[in-house]
Amino acid sequence: MTDRNGPSGLVPVALDAMGGDYGPPETVAGAVMAAKRGGVAVALVGDLAAIRPEMERHGAGGLPIQAVGSNGVVSEDESPALAFRSKPNASVFVSAGAVKAGKAAGFVSMGSTGASIAAATVVFGTMDGVDRGALGGPIIGYAPQTVIIDLGTNVDTRPQQLLDFAALGSVMSRVLYGSDTPRVALLSVGSEDGKGNRLVKEASDLLRSSSLNFAGNIEPGDLPRGTAEVVLCDGFVGNVVLKLTEALGQVVVREIEAQVGGTQSGADLARSVFDKTNVLEAFGGGPLLGVNGVAIVGHGRSRARSIAGAIETAAKVVTRDFVKASAQELLRIRREVMA
Repeated sequence: MTDRNGPSGLVPVALDAMGGDYGPPETVAGAVMAAKRGGVAVALVGDLAAIRPEMERHGAGGLPIQAVGSNGVVSEDESPALAFRSKPNASVFVSAGAVKAGKAAGFVSMGSTGASIAAATVVFGTMDGVDRGALGGPIIGYAPQTVIIDLGTNVDTRPQQLLDFAALGSVMSRVLYGSDTPRVALLSVGSEDGKGNRLVKEASDLLRSSSLNFAGNIEPGDLPRGTAEVVLCDGFVGNVVLKLTEALGQVVVREIEAQVGGTQSGADLARSVFDKTNVLEAFGGGPLLGVNGVAIVGHGRSRARSIAGAIETAAKVVTRDFVKASAQELLRIRREVMA
């Protein structure tokens, strides 16, 4: 990979090959899957001694895939800030650096979420006025186009940040999911005006003063119904919703397997329920919002299919100029509300 256009018009994506619970066996398989589908060229970043045998095993020869060496891996229990100083050549940081150097158009990691956020924030920088990027996207398969922000990055959130999330989420909904006028809602304890804590009430006032399609409050029970295309909450609430959804999906799938396991219909039903409840794990990851570059943060338990999907998401975000559109919308909404 030598530039952002990639060989033969392919979108060059750097993949943290060491990230995730299953490491190179699954990340390399996912890269091969994505490369075979077309549209992308993948740089597998990590320990070459671990990557190259997997490339051979999965038949990467002849595909637009290359291995790029790095040294070290950031684990989930490490401080991202300390890791950035002590392990500057770790796979996730080298992946982000490839984007900064123009050797890739975006990077994907299924590894430490904190490290991915630190890498994107430090290496790319944040958009004007954004303290820290936000994680957001669809997490419930019954509402596959409902973007929920924040999913855990900003656990203590200010009303102005929710306004920023609304602008970023609206762009994400339009650019990635084709919504013309995405409905924006606040997740609260009641749908009536005036319900909710201080954060929700103050954010409501800001959102009403904008030209965004603000639909008011919604309750958690509205999430699977697709009541709004963009749902706002602080990262503490968002992460609780995410983990509860994942856990419920896993429990229901186990129950299905216990009741009708061993049959094809049971296996099909289990897969369908899993996909509709654990959409983030099933289909890859989403872009970190508010940073000046493309960083796709995926689920640690992702297998090859999910990793391939995350690589393709990175390519889609790049080709649709999502980062530029996000920065422009953020600036427009802020100016509008200030005026």
